[in-house]
Amino acid sequence: MTQPQSVGVVTAQKAVFDQPISLACGTTLPRYELVYETYGQLNADKSNAILICHALSGNHHVAGKYAETDKATGWWDNMIGPGKPIDTNRFFVIGLNNLGGCHGSTGPSSIDPETGKPYGSRFPLVLVRDWVETQARLADSLGIDRFAAIIGGSLGGMQALRWTISHPQRVRHALVIASAPKLTAQNIAFNDVARQAILTDPEFHGGDYYEHGTVPRRGLRLARMLGHITYLSDDGMGEKFGRLLRSGEYKYGFDVEFEIESYLRYQGDKFSTLFDANTYLLMTKALDYFDPSRDYEGDLSKALAQTAAKFLVVSFTTDWRFSPSRSREIVKALLDARKDVSYAEIESQHGHDAFLMEDPAYHGVMRAYLNRIAEEIAR
Repeated sequence: MTQPQSVGVVTAQKAVFDQPISLACGTTLPRYELVYETYGQLNADKSNAILICHALSGNHHVAGKYAETDKATGWWDNMIGPGKPIDTNRFFVIGLNNLGGCHGSTGPSSIDPETGKPYGSRFPLVLVRDWVETQARLADSLGIDRFAAIIGGSLGGMQALRWTISHPQRVRHALVIASAPKLTAQNIAFNDVARQAILTDPEFHGGDYYEHGTVPRRGLRLARMLGHITYLSDDGMGEKFGRLLRSGEYKYGFDVEFEIESYLRYQGDKFSTLFDANTYLLMTKALDYFDPSRDYEGDLSKALAQTAAKFLVVSFTTDWRFSPSRSREIVKALLDARKDVSYAEIESQHGHDAFLMEDPAYHGVMRAYLNRIAEEIAR
């Protein structure tokens, strides 16, 4: 077996689409751009391509570094590279920043050609099905008719699922990780509280803060802190932080005293300098609206009846944001529709964030399934 390595130094690319796209919300964008990265080599018959769909705060930088001196790597670097579960010696891997994103693809901070100003509040809401259509156009531009696999965790898993419904003949395998067929009321509630933190920030200016030279940093910081709590498990938090005090004694005030408070504020502060508030609003709404069964009388098995892909569904025991029971709903619907599906429930203390972690059992499942795909391609 090849010893796992990094994909090394990578470069982002940009695809420009001058053909208008009609969005599910009823708005049409006359043109848009998508930023993406690729790793590995596309084979002669273009049958070894894998699309990675990112989650809420993800982007196109999935693996590798932009310079040898960089300390940070792509957000799924432990999964993608030579000899890793998604082996770039075998697969041509694509990561992209979705439409509405804030890492180079057309989004709220981009310039609206009609006004010469940032879109801001005028940028339309995008749904998961819209992302799938833009991803399909990117695949067309690369000459890829069918993906060997489409893989995603959380919101990325929803995109993988949507692909199998919207373009059933273009997906051989869909890997749906730590995801759900639709959000629960509790999840929608968490998203709304996060949005309210941003919407009520005085620096938000109705979404047009770019023109005011401000950033709704306080709102975005709170939204991230709330979200981060839901991505972790109670056991994981307890083991890492417990009730540890920074100074070892109570200070009887409202400043940071507990280590968990320090950690959450650090995460919130960091995120508020790296992410765009309007994009956060769009991404959480896309999560809320996702429900492929809606067009099929609420019957998920009917929605999945026309799919042609084979599926791997993965969940994690301590993920309470997207619990294993939600993954099992997907599995049941696929079985009811007589589809080929494998399921793995991984023991983990990392909560929802487990899909990003380097866990031997999880990586073992991924490696075994991806090996199967590589063998199919080689036949």
